[in-house]
Amino acid sequence: MSSIDRMERPAPVSGVEPRSLRRQGFVRACRRGLAPIGLLAALALGGCDDKTAQSQAAPPAPLVTVAQPVKRTVTDWDEFTGRFEAIEEVQVRARVGGFVNSVEFKDGAIVHAGDLLYIIDPRPFEAVVLQAEGQLADARAKGELAKRDLERGLNLVQTSAVSEQVVDQRRQALQAARAAETQAEGTLKAAQLNVEFSHVLAPITGRVSRHLVTPGNLVQGSEGGATLLTSIVSLDPIYIYFDVDEATYQRNSKLWFEGRRPSSRDTANPVQVALTGETKPSHEGKMDFIDNRLDVSTATLRSRAVIPNKDLSILPGQFGRVRLIGSSPYEALLIPDTAIATDQSRKIVFVVKDDNTVEARAVTLGPLDEGLRVIREGLKPEDHVIVDGLQRARVGAKVTPKMAQAPAGDKAPAGDKPAAGAKP
Repeated sequence: MSSIDRMERPAPVSGVEPRSLRRQGFVRACRRGLAPIGLLAALALGGCDDKTAQSQAAPPAPLVTVAQPVKRTVTDWDEFTGRFEAIEEVQVRARVGGFVNSVEFKDGAIVHAGDLLYIIDPRPFEAVVLQAEGQLADARAKGELAKRDLERGLNLVQTSAVSEQVVDQRRQALQAARAAETQAEGTLKAAQLNVEFSHVLAPITGRVSRHLVTPGNLVQGSEGGATLLTSIVSLDPIYIYFDVDEATYQRNSKLWFEGRRPSSRDTANPVQVALTGETKPSHEGKMDFIDNRLDVSTATLRSRAVIPNKDLSILPGQFGRVRLIGSSPYEALLIPDTAIATDQSRKIVFVVKDDNTVEARAVTLGPLDEGLRVIREGLKPEDHVIVDGLQRARVGAKVTPKMAQAPAGDKAPAGDKPAAGAKP
């Protein structure tokens, strides 16, 4: 072996030579025309192994879940923020003055009309009643005497024993006695009312507030500024007031003129109410009132609905989200909200085409209906929308679709055609 061959020959390595060294030796042999046939075959088999490994490493198409839009009849609802108010609210005040003897109710309890709330010392008023009764008895006695005198005068005037003037005087005395009797009856009734007012009764049925006056305190009657004792609010049913914006009012008026929606002025349209912290409406009611003008400062129309409150869980002053019917029924396509993505200012959904490639479709959204989102534009009933696995879908790439049973467990999809390549 020449010195040049010894210099070009690589140092022997224990074990199997690396593939790069074998390839370098093959190149040198080719230069000299000495490459053996066995070495050529070995390198060819090594190239085939590389291609096989690369083909086995190619990832499969990602698995996604698809579903067809649900098609059903829906009705749009307008939502507003409202506040509950009691239908009846009474401030209980003292109607007579005096010292409070006792408080006859529990703070915050439910009271009924006619229940005893306070007792104001009735003894001064009872004494006035006795005095009025005596005055009435005296007036009645005087009236009876005047009546007998007039009867005697009428008999005597027939025999000219008394003059007509005497008869007229006795007739006038009888009228005065009857007037005094009527006055005494009024005084007695006023005294009896004061005794009745000393027992303060609940004027309505509802929940009473705390007592503002404790026993032993002096309260003033209606003559000198009545003292506030407590308050009562009714709870069942209850009002909810909300303000409708001008654009919504005009749209609903147009629907009414076209005969597509009844007016809430003439028809008790249904409403749904969700309380604070609730995601779905928990109470139902009906429209009761719409104001006759818009508020010039806010351009809103004050409206009111009546809500049953059998369990008395709603209190005046609470907030609620009011849903009012906003359209006539119409056919719509619906999909789960989770299938909707955002592309800058657009809302898009990913649709699997017949060749299992993904396409982004811009859509126009409507309101939520029973947990599904109404799609006004952009979808067809036979489309297959990706509802699960959005993060694995790429526009233009192939996927492996799997048909879902039904979006959000609602009604059956609008179309019956299975997705291309989808498993049943």
